[in-house]
This record gives sequence, C-alpha cells and structure tokens, in this order.
Amino acid sequence: MKKACRICAALVLFFACAVQGHPQKSVSPPSRPLVLTEAISLEGVKGRFDHFGSAANRLFVSALGNNTVEVIDISARTVVHTITGIPNPQDVVFSPETNKLFAGSSRGKLYIYDGTSFDLLKEIDFHSDVDNLRYDAANKRVYVGYGEDETGAIGAVDATTNERLEEEYKLGAHPESFQLETSGPNICANLPDLKQIAAIDRITHTISRWPITLQMNFPMALNEADRRLFVGTRAPARLAVFDTSSGHRGAALPCVLDTDDLYYDAARKRIYVAGGEGFISVFQQKDADHYQLLAKVPSALGARTAGYFGKGRKAADRFFLAVPARAGRGAEVWIYKVQD
Repeated sequence: MKKACRICAALVLFFACAVQGHPQKSVSPPSRPLVLTEAISLEGVKGRFDHFGSAANRLFVSALGNNTVEVIDISARTVVHTITGIPNPQDVVFSPETNKLFAGSSRGKLYIYDGTSFDLLKEIDFHSDVDNLRYDAANKRVYVGYGEDETGAIGAVDATTNERLEEEYKLGAHPESFQLETSGPNICANLPDLKQIAAIDRITHTISRWPITLQMNFPMALNEADRRLFVGTRAPARLAVFDTSSGHRGAALPCVLDTDDLYYDAARKRIYVAGGEGFISVFQQKDADHYQLLAKVPSALGARTAGYFGKGRKAADRFFLAVPARAGRGAEVWIYKVQD
C-alpha cells in the first residue's frame, strides 16, 4: 500500500487509548450487529495484513508482511495451506469458473495459481505495485489495479487463458480500492493522490472524475441497487456516500480511524468499516440518503483488513478480521457472527 499507511498506523498507535484483548467466547445482547465468537490461529505469521478473498468454504488472507497467502478452511477453522514466494501480497481473488487463484504483489507482479494444488501457473509483470484485484465472473476477467503516478491504471487479465488483455484504463495515479458494477458497465476507483474518485465506463472507455475534499480515500463498497458508493477516508475518518448517477457526495459520517476495508451488507442494508484504531464501525442505511451509526464494535489495535462475503453462503453471516501478531500473542483471524 502507500507510504501514508505507515503514517496513519503511527497516528493510530499514538491516539488509541488501549489495545483490545484476546477474543473470549461470550453471549452478547441480540441487538449487537457483530458478536466475536472465535479465532483462527495463524502460527508464525508476522507483520501486517492486506486484503481477503474467498471461495466456497475457503478464505484467502494476504499476509503482506510475511510474504505469504494463508489458505484457511472455514469449516475446520484452520490453515490448510500456505502459499510462499509472493513478495508483499496485497490482494487475492478466486475464479471458481476456472479454478484459479490470483494474487497481486506490491513488487509489480500478478501471480496465478491452480485452485486445488496451488501450483504456480504463471506470473504477469505489471512493473509496479499490483494492489487491489476484482473478478468479473460474467466475463471471466480479473481487473488489476497497479502502478504509481502517471503509470497508475486498471488493467485486465483473461482468467481462462491467463493472458493480459488490451483493455486498460490510464488513471494518472495509483488506484486503491475499486468496484465493478454487475448489471452495468462502470468501475468506480479511489485515487487518493489526486483527491478523486474515477468513474470508468467499460463500454465507451470514458473516465469521469469526482473531486473529494476528504483525504486518503482508500476502501470502497458499492450499493448498486440504490446507486450509492461508500468510501472510507482517513483524514478525517469518515464514511462518505456518493450518488453514482451524478458523483454528488451526500452523507459523511464519522467512523473508525485508519480504515482499509469496508463492506456493504445488502441483505441488512448495513456498512461494516474495519479500522486500525481497534474498532469496527457499523452503519445502518435508513434510505439511500440517510445513515446512522449502529455500533462501534471492539476489535484489536492494527486490525484494519477484513472479509465479508454476504449472506447465504457456506461462510454465511460471518465477518472475518485479520489481527496482526502483538506482544504475547500470535497473528489470528477473528470471526464475528453477524446478527439482525
């Protein structure tokens, strides 16, 4: 990620009042949207984490500081495989149609693995900072955010042939989180260095740019049905809501510090924002333009990357949080039950 990530982490360490403890199994009031139930040990994993991926009953965790991708069996609650040889992995996506795992490295390469054996199939060199990845299942295409400054762009790889495609969108800055429409042609991408959000039309290849006055806009989630885009910022710490029809910003609510992941729960109309401050902010959508803070759920200092993959799957109604190793305790993935 960016150098600013390290600066934010230092600020969080300074301002945080306490480090949250080890998870304990307990019964919480039903009104709590997230209840911590258990933890999966990541023995020997050092350093900070980046983004998650999932496939059926497996969870893929980018252990950036450990130079590994940890493969977790969700049912067994254990690590079943460790992929090595990826310098600073930042994101992973799985293509079930082709049974392949794609992992991006800050050193500029995209690594493609067999989804069963995890043998390396191919490396594609994007030359600079491969960060966020997104999978377009309808077209069996992996979109790749990469580059710095004038080389910043979103490219594409055919998941069937493992070949880089000509489709590419030059953005003039490194893209952080970006989201694909499933029923439309658009991609929305955070460009914090330009203080912008880019709206890309994949049919016309035109790019619109929405200015954003809040700074350090890293994570993003999309509510396609209501045409709303949720963006997490760090300076100040806000959940900002944009109308994707116009690019107009509506609500901007205070949220957890040092966020790097946020998710939209369409079934419950909630937004979950994980932050290194040691909390998860949970917001309730009243309607497309009105939101309220539902809860500030305790987590762990430095735990800012997470995974939530929707209701109705095998990993249903579980929110996963990567917790870095800290004094006296190893790294873990914490599991929260999502409640109505």
